[in-house]
Amino acid sequence: MAFQPVIPAGGLVGWRFLQQTRPAQEAAFRDAPAIQRDTAYFAERIGQIDSAAELVSDRRLLSVALGAFGLQDDINNRYFVQRMLDDGTIKPDALANRMADDRYKSFSRAFGFGDFAVPRTKLSDFADEIVNRYLSKSFEVAVGDQQEDMRLALNAQSELPRIASESGTNDTKWFRVMGNAPLRKLFEVALGLPESFGQIDLDKQLEIFRDKAARQFGTGEIDEIATPEMLDRVVQRFLVRTQVDTGPANIAGSIALTLLQSAPIGRG
Repeated sequence: MAFQPVIPAGGLVGWRFLQQTRPAQEAAFRDAPAIQRDTAYFAERIGQIDSAAELVSDRRLLSVALGAFGLQDDINNRYFVQRMLDDGTIKPDALANRMADDRYKSFSRAFGFGDFAVPRTKLSDFADEIVNRYLSKSFEVAVGDQQEDMRLALNAQSELPRIASESGTNDTKWFRVMGNAPLRKLFEVALGLPESFGQIDLDKQLEIFRDKAARQFGTGEIDEIATPEMLDRVVQRFLVRTQVDTGPANIAGSIALTLLQSAPIGRG
């Protein structure tokens, strides 16, 4: 039986417990026999893969490849995945560039089948790069099976700093946040945005995201929001709001949200 993360409660209490025990829990998860077998298989075989067609024809390899980017639900969409990889990301009309979810672009770019004469699978450190991502994302999935909100919080801890480290303007980075479905959901909840928010014009969405973040967190700059101290504030706000949204009975959550909103927040 695979190791299942232990999360004794929801909200901030469960989050703090997970943070304190994460190193031990994640180590136990990574040592699970099934995880060990899948990652060893990937590390051994991926260097022999020359094309997207070869990758999608091997379900075990594809499972790790997709899982590393949180795209494991596409495991049965082989034609779609192959087209995504073959198109690459350099051409403006490439399939990955036309997807609303930015994770597809990251996935296609990472393998490089459509962008380079020699794919990145041939790089000496490529297997380690993807395996490490897969282990991190798989642990998030396992946590999400217990508490979905915790999965979104863990995802933010890895994805937001990654986006902040990339080149581009602040607006460009906000668009990447908006294009990362799990990260976008966390920000929508943390900022108190309605479910219908995604239906308005993208430029207006950007303006609202940026302005609301500046009002609630003291900055609308992704680079500053991605610092550990500020990101922890965002995650706390998200978790408290999810508690409040589950119903009026969660009085403690309502009190916690009031305290968070009234507390001064520094600029990272």
